[in-house]
Amino acid sequence: MAGQLRAEEREKWSAYPSWSQFTWLYFLSLLSGLRGWLFLRFGVSGGEAWLAGAAILLVCAAILRHWAQYSLTSQRVIVRNGYTGREIQTMAISDIREVTITEGLLAQFMGIGTLVLQSMSEDRLLSLRGISDPEVIKARIEALMPKSYSVLT
Repeated sequence: MAGQLRAEEREKWSAYPSWSQFTWLYFLSLLSGLRGWLFLRFGVSGGEAWLAGAAILLVCAAILRHWAQYSLTSQRVIVRNGYTGREIQTMAISDIREVTITEGLLAQFMGIGTLVLQSMSEDRLLSLRGISDPEVIKARIEALMPKSYSVLT
């Protein structure tokens, strides 16, 4: 069933991508709105269209933010469609080999990042984009991962 956890699972964390992930859309919306306001202020035609475009960009940011929902349970990491609850991608905690964080300069400044989970078989990746405080979530995932024991030879 969509959006349901297994009986033995417990949810440890759940979130949508951070609002900061869509800063570029806010910036474009601001520019469009400012241009529309200036057009209206100085009597130039087309100001209404620029203001409508600014509003549409803000709506797009809200829709895109809720498109994906991330969940960390006691047994797996899940990416769901935020509107339907349907699982898009999942990876068992026991199948995670490595968790890395990728951040651009702007993302680092805004405190967001992308968590990239590498599977044991190295052929699967699961990316959680726009995560607030990615170091904290990485630590939570790593705490759930099984400890590997090396055999002394």
